[in-house]
Amino acid sequence: MDHRLMFSTLEAVCVEVISALSGQLSTSYNDATNQLLAVMSRIQEHGRAVEALVAGFAAVYHIYDFDTETPGNGYRTLVKVVHSCVLYIIHKGRYIASNCGGVFFRVDHNASEMEAYCTALCQIRALLYLAQRLLNDNEHGQLYSQEGELSERFVKEYTSMHKACFYGRCLGFQFSPSLRPFLQTVVISMVSFGENYNKQQSRLGQAALSIFTSGKYVVDPELRGTEFERITQNLDMQFWKTFWNITETELISGLASITSNQVQVNLTLSVPGESLSLPLASDPSLTVTVSPPVAHWGPGPVNMRLISHTLREGQDSAELLALSRSEGPQRSLSMGFRNQRSSPSPWLLIHFHGGGFVAQTSRSHESYLKTWSRDLNVPILSVDYSLAPEAPFPRALEECFYAYCWALKNCHLLGSTAERVCLAGDSAGGNLCLTVSMKAMSHGVRTPDGIMAAYPATLLTTDASPSRLLTLIDPLLPLSVLYKCISAYTGTENESVQPIQHLDTLSALGRDTAVLLGDITQGASNWLQSLLNNTSALSPPATRSANGPQNAAPHSDDTLQCSKEFPEGFEPLRSGCLAEIRTPCTPIMKNPFVSPLLAPDILLKGLPPVHLVASALDALLDDSVMFAKKLRSIGQPVTLTVIEDLPHGFLSLSQVSRETQEASDICVGRIREVFEQESPPDTHRQPNLNHKNNSMVGDTGCFGDKISRSVYFFSRPPNSMHMTTNILFIRSYYKIR
Repeated sequence: MDHRLMFSTLEAVCVEVISALSGQLSTSYNDATNQLLAVMSRIQEHGRAVEALVAGFAAVYHIYDFDTETPGNGYRTLVKVVHSCVLYIIHKGRYIASNCGGVFFRVDHNASEMEAYCTALCQIRALLYLAQRLLNDNEHGQLYSQEGELSERFVKEYTSMHKACFYGRCLGFQFSPSLRPFLQTVVISMVSFGENYNKQQSRLGQAALSIFTSGKYVVDPELRGTEFERITQNLDMQFWKTFWNITETELISGLASITSNQVQVNLTLSVPGESLSLPLASDPSLTVTVSPPVAHWGPGPVNMRLISHTLREGQDSAELLALSRSEGPQRSLSMGFRNQRSSPSPWLLIHFHGGGFVAQTSRSHESYLKTWSRDLNVPILSVDYSLAPEAPFPRALEECFYAYCWALKNCHLLGSTAERVCLAGDSAGGNLCLTVSMKAMSHGVRTPDGIMAAYPATLLTTDASPSRLLTLIDPLLPLSVLYKCISAYTGTENESVQPIQHLDTLSALGRDTAVLLGDITQGASNWLQSLLNNTSALSPPATRSANGPQNAAPHSDDTLQCSKEFPEGFEPLRSGCLAEIRTPCTPIMKNPFVSPLLAPDILLKGLPPVHLVASALDALLDDSVMFAKKLRSIGQPVTLTVIEDLPHGFLSLSQVSRETQEASDICVGRIREVFEQESPPDTHRQPNLNHKNNSMVGDTGCFGDKISRSVYFFSRPPNSMHMTTNILFIRSYYKIR
């Protein structure tokens, strides 16, 4: 929709609503109607200011795209967010204008809705001013701030700006409508869990109490938003690890297993840390020794999961089964198929899971991995690397690299001949795909044939960018949580975190039955009492401040210092719950094996084809855009696909909606391109320019024009001298760290 037409429509709708309401004033509706009239007037004011800002971005945001066929960057995303907010206001405004005189028209409810979106539009306007500052101060075509001062000002604004409006009635307005019920469930679960997080009770009882206390957050969206803002800003890493790992529990993972595709092989492996000997890539007659992971606590086993839709030769061998570890009755070979072995696959997919380097395992991701194994007909080895903050960089990288080398050497046990090997990962796992490949080059071992990285984190610094401004409105990746993950992985976060306990094992059930019954009684009592105590919170908008949400704080001296970021006469709403953000600061953040975007060209040359799949509404979008541009600038094979309307982490939501499933299918398509490229592995993996899948024309699936994509393939002649020089440089660079 053309932004000029959209804003002219917004203005007309506001005028129409104000006119209709002015004729409907009555004694019973006077206060609420006056409140709604005031809200519509503020929407008019914000709309006129935002229109000018959007016009400015629309004139230049194409400069920051990967190319003309791949429209996607943080500036475009901010404009897209504005469009989503304004279109909802237009839709709601038309309803109010047409129905405000009806007997069943609920003026209080509609006033609450409009006030929530008016507040959201006000805060988005503030984001646009911050983005305008980035646009003016950054170098031409540069998305990330080159000045630490800009990033510091962004963090200062984040700590004080009101954010609860984006987690209440407006929750997920920028995403696909099919995801909004799921997001609401996640947010309600999180605030309920957070309310009972520090209470002295059993883990199972804590979950039960959370169920009972969730009722008030369903009834009162404003209360939900306020509590979610508090939780995301001030709870510790232990909370996030505990909450994110709820999907690891037997009950939830068992339910997910029922709904996911069935596979014949699902084995968890524990590979002992022993030195490996692999052939040198530049001269297979020579070998190179790969040491086991040693960072922080010395050699130790590396845990992995083998998933295969079909039982293949080697997967039921005594040698492999000797490495398996028990993980419950459903985590083993399917006994009925042991005598129906297929031949080894020429392909092998090695997967590194996401979770911010701090949470989750392959178990959280096995649902879509099972689907991938079926669709690609390939065995998948997913690595359960050690997590931060207990295991900061470089432990996870060392374990993933070791697992990659072990898989190359023992592919016959995994049901593959490894003629083609692809690395795949999402978020933190995408980062590890890139850095493992760089480390393979540094050791002189064979690099993978390709990489599929979904919404990868390629820059683990505190630099500001337009897409990172989305952390102020994103319920899945707030800035405070992003910084906690960066701090944990880079070793800045030193807080002690206890191992995650299962919430619903049989042993816990037997041990805590008495405590659980008490918790349930307490939970029911507290829930009923909270509904009585919060009756006043459900009062109509007429009783609320005309200046904004109830939890907006008055301007303090500290917040007024930020006013210079905004034009005279405008100030965003401030939060009554200030964030406590410790900005990570360590040289490790700029290590190329932590932030691949900062790697020198010589470290990136020789990477295999890289397929980046990003989301337009992801705070890490600019990571993918800038990394794709960097690879293209040095002649590296790279593709970039930008998917609309989905959040960060959409692979883990592949069973939630049609859109997320289609996005997962796009990732499968990129992996298939790696496996089906026609050039043999021993020619340094030069891509075939004539391969039909490389054109990307007419391959939009069900997304149609909702997917923008581009591909750049460059071939270079093999040069063993060049490769040797790279290896020597990379080894020295890595040791300097």
